Amino acid sequence: MKIVTAEQMRRIEDRSEAQGVSKDTLMEHAGLSVARYIRRQFSPLVGVPVPVLVGPGNNGGDGLVVARHLHRWGARVNVYICRDRRAPDANLNIVRDMGIPVITASSDAGLERLSALLGEAHVLVDAVLGIGRLRPIEGIMRDILLLLARTKASSPDMKILAIDVPSGMDADSGDADPACPAADITLSMGYPKVGHYAYGAASRVGALDVVDIGLPDGIDDDVPLSLMTPDGMRPLLPLRPSDAHKGSFGKALVVAGSLNYIGAAYLSATAATRVGSGLVTLALPASIQMAVASKAIEPTYLPLAESSPGVALPTAANDVLDALDDYDSLLLGCGMGQAADMRRFMAAVMYAGKRLPPAVIDADGLNTLASTRRRWERFSAAAILTPHPGEMARLTGKSAGAVQADRIGIATESAARWNKIVVLKGAHTVVALPDGNAMLSPFTNPGLATAGTGDVLAGSIAGLLSQGVSPEHAAPLGVYLHGLAGERVRDRLGDTGMVASDLLPELPLAVRALREGNCG
Repeated sequence: MKIVTAEQMRRIEDRSEAQGVSKDTLMEHAGLSVARYIRRQFSPLVGVPVPVLVGPGNNGGDGLVVARHLHRWGARVNVYICRDRRAPDANLNIVRDMGIPVITASSDAGLERLSALLGEAHVLVDAVLGIGRLRPIEGIMRDILLLLARTKASSPDMKILAIDVPSGMDADSGDADPACPAADITLSMGYPKVGHYAYGAASRVGALDVVDIGLPDGIDDDVPLSLMTPDGMRPLLPLRPSDAHKGSFGKALVVAGSLNYIGAAYLSATAATRVGSGLVTLALPASIQMAVASKAIEPTYLPLAESSPGVALPTAANDVLDALDDYDSLLLGCGMGQAADMRRFMAAVMYAGKRLPPAVIDADGLNTLASTRRRWERFSAAAILTPHPGEMARLTGKSAGAVQADRIGIATESAARWNKIVVLKGAHTVVALPDGNAMLSPFTNPGLATAGTGDVLAGSIAGLLSQGVSPEHAAPLGVYLHGLAGERVRDRLGDTGMVASDLLPELPLAVRALREGNCG
């Protein structure tokens, strides 16, 4: 499913009109789809008070169509015109002809009639401001939206359903005017908008859903951003033929761990096995091998010579490079620390000039890259980078706040500039490809905001690479399976107290659920 900016949406509507589907027709489809959604979610509607707050633009036009259908199905609809609409207004005329009460803010002294409507509302439709350019909200419009927010705070059972975006939220950046009311449900017309997935927007958007508005097929082919969906991810799963043997599913070399981060080695290597890699070898400092092996019994091991306990000798990179010819994927960096010799070791692997198998660079591998001058000249291998916002800040020279403020833009720009696949972790993880295309994870799970979950993600991607999944497919598929496993753990345990190892037994169940079409 594509995710669009406001300008892209306008171009798509123009193309639709050129193909014979007018904007008026799209509005009719949109309003009917929203009304049907409300009927499904809030039935029975007969006699239920439903105020529809209508603004001056197309978003308000959608709201007027919604009002007509809800009235026809027996809801007690009142239309409240927040700002006078341009005449002639066919949709408003139809509403009046149907006998639906229409109140205008310009004739509502002190907003007393609006206050009364809000006081009895069961569900309210916010069709005030849509995806047009965000301007400061002032005057009567501001007073209306602030009254709505106050009423919601005192009457939490009233549900606010926003059409496209909560009024006052920017559809591209997710920024919001102080008067923007938080919605319980946002129904996006045709496509989700980029701003819905911005950092911090979830609390304003509420539950997000997308409704069909009747756009022609193939009209969005030039949109580079999409949302990961089960239907899109399922074909990327590697095949599992019944006559397979362990060699059929590839070999992953995981280079991870140090004295202080033993768990990272266990989590990343085990994740690679749990997504189906045929053989995983864990290369780690020799002194921590027994501690890790007591927990991770499936991998084979490549002990690395040390300069001090838990710190690999830089020359041990030669053992890794020699072994790589026998492996189908490489993961480097999880929990390796930033001791000087460990940084030299990681640099020796990455900058040796040897052709690497498909690689995932995570955690301290990324920090080593960030501290290297001319890093992209020296590390020219095709690779998947998996930074969290702090690591992305170090790689780009920006602040973590700047990264979070423009996650999609920075990830996409960086992937193109570095010629690497970038997986920017966090709520709605971004997977950006060097060709300018990008995908967003649908998952936001605070339970994943805990140490070690990134190691599980990196191992999952490396395990998929080892099975022959291409890097541009392994990155989003690994992200999706990791997020789906997290959802399964949250359903079972809740999102408090979830730990990274809880994800490991859920990964094969997530693969099965995706394969069988049972993703919830």
